[in-house]
Amino acid sequence: MTPVALLRRLGGAVVLVISLVAGLAAAVAGFFGAALVTGAVPALAAAMLAAFAATVFLLAWAAFALAAARRARRTALITAAALTVLLAVLTGVTVFRPMPGRDGPAAGSDVRYWNLPTGSRIAYSHVPASGAARPTPVVFLHGGPGTANDGVSPAGKALAADGFDVYAYDQLGAGRSSRLSDVTGYTVARQVADLDAIRSELGAEKIILVGQSWGGALAAHYMAAHPEHVAKAVLSSPGVLWYGAFAGRGTGELWDRLTPAQREHVEELASGPRMIALDLLAGINPDAAHALVGDREADARFRDMLSASLPATTCPGRPAVRMPANRPGFYVNLFTIQDAATLPDPRPRLRGVRVPTLIMRGECDYKTWEVTYDYRRTLPESSLVYVPGAGHAIAMDRPETFLATLRGYLLDRPLPLPEYTGSRPPGGGRTPLRRTG
Repeated sequence: MTPVALLRRLGGAVVLVISLVAGLAAAVAGFFGAALVTGAVPALAAAMLAAFAATVFLLAWAAFALAAARRARRTALITAAALTVLLAVLTGVTVFRPMPGRDGPAAGSDVRYWNLPTGSRIAYSHVPASGAARPTPVVFLHGGPGTANDGVSPAGKALAADGFDVYAYDQLGAGRSSRLSDVTGYTVARQVADLDAIRSELGAEKIILVGQSWGGALAAHYMAAHPEHVAKAVLSSPGVLWYGAFAGRGTGELWDRLTPAQREHVEELASGPRMIALDLLAGINPDAAHALVGDREADARFRDMLSASLPATTCPGRPAVRMPANRPGFYVNLFTIQDAATLPDPRPRLRGVRVPTLIMRGECDYKTWEVTYDYRRTLPESSLVYVPGAGHAIAMDRPETFLATLRGYLLDRPLPLPEYTGSRPPGGGRTPLRRTG
């Protein structure tokens, strides 16, 4: 073989390898490029395979021609077809293969539904007041967004025994409540509108709100919109009030408190070709993301991620928190948080809201102190109690203290803990971190 022929063959081999790399790049571009104009998964797959096949064919044709191969065009066509079939098989068992999906438990006899004028079908549980009924119902707001509880909690049942009508509902997109076909409809404003429609369903001029984590933030946004309809509020480990106040700063996340092994497990659940495709599509075309990974499948994976993250919600050494059996909502979590990050500052309006509000902060809460204290310095009629030995899930870590504090505040009795008046957490530093070794 002459040196020129050898160089041609080597050059052809290099171009052939380049054709495969370029084909994969074209496939990715075709897949996500098609998502700019359509959410149909078959169209995305077709665009991906067509872009790959065309790119590989053209470059392989050039490679075989450079190598002076006989029937270069035909050989390139066969090569492109074979590799395209291989790509279809590989993506079919990775990107396009559904993950296991799970349904939540069947609704018990205590679960009822509101069909709200907002278009939401909301599942709820109600424990009626015992004895002499008090005029103002209590509505519990679960966290997440999207982590619905299993009906009325023991604390709620205790309040019912004190004479309150108590309600706990699954927010839109979570639990047994309806899901949206347009996932961008999951917004803070929609949750506020649902809550006000629920108040109307109850026939109550005023309600008492008890919000956990995100539920505390939802209660605050409701008070900003409808302060005249809130008699009292209790915010337990409230989430971020306004993300703009923490631009460039951390607010504290579950992952911050996980051990390396726990964090690795959560990252494994959040990765993989299908989850990566979902994540990227959500930023390009949410309809495409939702079409690729439906609610049942996404909710099941979200539940696995939450279960793996539960150790971060309690103080070290405390018993593990039990994951609610109710089905969580992946898309309501993703898009409500995205929406919350774009909202205008609600604090100027809240500074004029005269609703008595109790803020509860656990010693080991993974949220930063600044996130909690933002409520205290914003709400003029608020007070703060600091709960030693409790994490983000105060009702789980210190159930007796949580219930005594909740009952004391709603019944206008002395609280088991003194009001905390400092602007910094006890000790003057940040809340102690969970050991990660």
